[in-house]
Amino acid sequence: MTSYSISDLARELDITTRAIRFYEEQGLLSPERRGQERIYAARDKVTLKLILRGKRIGFSLAECRELISLYDPAGGNHKQLQTMLDKITERRAQLDQQMLDIQQMQIELDTAEERCHAALISARAGQPISA
Repeated sequence: MTSYSISDLARELDITTRAIRFYEEQGLLSPERRGQERIYAARDKVTLKLILRGKRIGFSLAECRELISLYDPAGGNHKQLQTMLDKITERRAQLDQQMLDIQQMQIELDTAEERCHAALISARAGQPISA
C-alpha cells in the first residue's frame, strides 16, 4: 500500500502542509497517525486532487465535500459523476451570467470614459461642463 508523509503530498501536489492540515481539520482527510507523524494513503492523495480540481473550477469546499462523499468505485461512481456534471452545468450558468455582468459593466465604463473625455475637451475650450 502506498503511503505519503505530509511533506510528500505537499511537494507532489504543490500545496502547503498548512493547506493539507486545514483539509484534515475540515474532515476531508483522515490520515493514520504514528506518534506525531501523519501517514496519508493513496485515497487521501486522490481526495486532495479532487479538492484542488474543484477549487480551480470554482466549487466551494462544501461542494467538494459532497462530491468526495459520493465516491463509490464499486458502483462505478455513477452518482458522483452525475452530481459532478450537474455542478459543472450550474457553474457554467454562473459564469455565463458573470460574463454578461462584466460586459454590461464594460459598456458602462466606456460611457463614463467618453463623458469624461468630452468634459475635458469642453473644459479646455472654455465651455461649461455638463454631466
